[in-house]
Amino acid sequence: MARRSTLTTAIAAALVFGLAACGSDDGGDSGGGGGDGGGEAAGKVGVILPDTESSVRWENFDRPYLEAAFDDAGVEYDIQNAEGDAQRQATIAEQMITEGATVLAIVNLDSASGAQIQEQAAAEGVQTIDYDRLTLGGSAEYYVSFDNTEVGRLQGEGLAQCLEAEGVTQGNIAFLNGSPDDNNATLFSAGAHEVLDPLTQYPQVAEQAVPGWDNQEAATIFEQMYTQAGGNIQGVLAANDGLANSVIQILGRNNAAGANNVTGQDATVEGLQNILNGDQCMTVYKSIREEAGALAELATALINGEEGETTGTVEDTEAGREVPSVLLTPVAIFRDNVKEVVDDEFVTAEDLCTGDFAAACTELGIE
Repeated sequence: MARRSTLTTAIAAALVFGLAACGSDDGGDSGGGGGDGGGEAAGKVGVILPDTESSVRWENFDRPYLEAAFDDAGVEYDIQNAEGDAQRQATIAEQMITEGATVLAIVNLDSASGAQIQEQAAAEGVQTIDYDRLTLGGSAEYYVSFDNTEVGRLQGEGLAQCLEAEGVTQGNIAFLNGSPDDNNATLFSAGAHEVLDPLTQYPQVAEQAVPGWDNQEAATIFEQMYTQAGGNIQGVLAANDGLANSVIQILGRNNAAGANNVTGQDATVEGLQNILNGDQCMTVYKSIREEAGALAELATALINGEEGETTGTVEDTEAGREVPSVLLTPVAIFRDNVKEVVDDEFVTAEDLCTGDFAAACTELGIE
């Protein structure tokens, strides 16, 4: 598809720009996104990332890939981070609109506050895009993300596969879900349940959402689950790598680390190292460079008054409408295909293959 044609250049540019600091990155003021490349689109895009705590992806990956994609498209941009504060996100949106943004892309902190931002933007004649998370009850022109129900299916299938590989024919499992106000977390859980609910050999003895995807709170929640189950939990459906690491820490305190039956998501360095170390079963890789490239192409189309290329629609159950969407394909990552994430330049061998992990990298051909 057309959206993927710019990705090679975007990757190269991302390597040049490196990792940006939290806060504002105004491509127009700094010259980094002032329209020197690509097609010189006449407009400005504001992007508001959600936080720096729920996942390392937002600042370490989304920001530099977005910078590169917008630079390649010749689009002026301003990328800021709400730091987990819905009021701060609303204030940033107002400032971006005042400073000339014609397209606003947000990763909402919750649907209610996201919908308010989109309503205000529409009143000012600014078009909006939901990036990564759908704003239920919102008014975005487009939604860019992954097939998040499929992410959950991959996690469910992965957990079942790893339990079987460990010889666990009967065993209890627990769900540690993402934030209850994140629609993606709802979809991850739904996909996982679709796979695991029919598997009666794996009774589900505990399930809880983690507010704000907070890893410290996740550790507390799982410790309570583990205690209440008398330690009789053989598998954990953890919604992302951060939550998975919290689970692994609690298992370690209880001399139960290394069972391997913990899922994750985001293919972070920490998550991949936990897989190499035998503490985590699998993760789900989502190519952020493709997601950033898709957002840049849709934003450019809106700026130019064109219809963006989509892959289908997603239902907004609260607004009662179908949102034109680009849904990308997630990939399950187990120990034997960790190399795919390195080959795709999402993480480097230098970062991954440190210390005790070097031998596993050599074994798997990761250089």
